[in-house]
Amino acid sequence: MQPLPAEPAAPAPAPAAVSGAAAVSGAAAASGAAAASAQPGLQGVLFDMDGLLVDTEPLWFEAESAVMARLGGRWGEADQQALVGGSLQRTVDYLVARAVRPASAAEVAAWLVSGMRELVAARDVPMLPGAGELLAEVTLAGIPHALVTSSEREIMDAVIARIGVSFRVTVCADDVLRAKPDPEPYLLAAARLGADPARCVALEDSPNGVAAAEAAGCRLIAVPSLAPVAAQAGRPVVSSLSQVDLARLRAAVAAG
Repeated sequence: MQPLPAEPAAPAPAPAAVSGAAAVSGAAAASGAAAASAQPGLQGVLFDMDGLLVDTEPLWFEAESAVMARLGGRWGEADQQALVGGSLQRTVDYLVARAVRPASAAEVAAWLVSGMRELVAARDVPMLPGAGELLAEVTLAGIPHALVTSSEREIMDAVIARIGVSFRVTVCADDVLRAKPDPEPYLLAAARLGADPARCVALEDSPNGVAAAEAAGCRLIAVPSLAPVAAQAGRPVVSSLSQVDLARLRAAVAAG
C-alpha cells in the first residue's frame, strides 16, 4: 500500500447536537450548501469503507458466522450477500430471525460489534487495489473528502487505526437516524464538508450504498464487491479503484 501524505492539522468537526437529518436540513447546512453550489467543479470525494476502501468483508463473514453459531444456526455466503452494505440493526434483525437459541437484539449486537473489533485488531486489514493511491492523490490535490460507512464508530475507528489513514470528516452509523440506503449519511457528509452533494463523487461497492448516494444527489462510481451493481447512465461501474483517478472524479462532476 502506498503511504498517504499527512493531512494538515485541522479542528475536528463539532459533534452534532441534533440528529444527522436535522443537521443536514438546518439553516447553517443550507447556507453552506448554497455557498458551495456557486463553486464550480469537484467539491468532495466520499469514500465508503467496508468492501470499497478495505477488504473487511471476510472479517464480517467470520464475525457473523460466530454469532450465528452461538445462536444455534448456520451462516452462508448468501446470508452475507443479502446484508452487504446494510446497517448493524438490519444484520441483528436478520440473525435474530434465524436464531435457534433465544437471545436479545442487544446481546446479538454486542457480540457482533465486539467480534468485529477483535478481528480487526488481530488480523491483517488490507486496503483494496487502488484505494491508497486514490486517497493519496485526492489528499495531495487538497480535495475535501470524507469516510461514509454503515459501521458503528468503534469498528470504523479500529479500521482507520489499523490501516493508518485519517479523515477529517467521517460519518458512521452512530451519526445518523437512518442508515444506507437512506440518503442521510451522504447528505450529512456533504454538509460537514461544506459541499454541494451534486458536486461530490461517492465511491460505493454495494447496492445499499449506491442507492443512498444517488438519493442524496451525488455523482457515483460503483466498485462492486460481493453484490452486483448494474451500470446505467450516470452510474459507471469499475472493477477496482485502480481504474479511478482525480481526472475521472473531476470528469464525473463535469458530466453532471
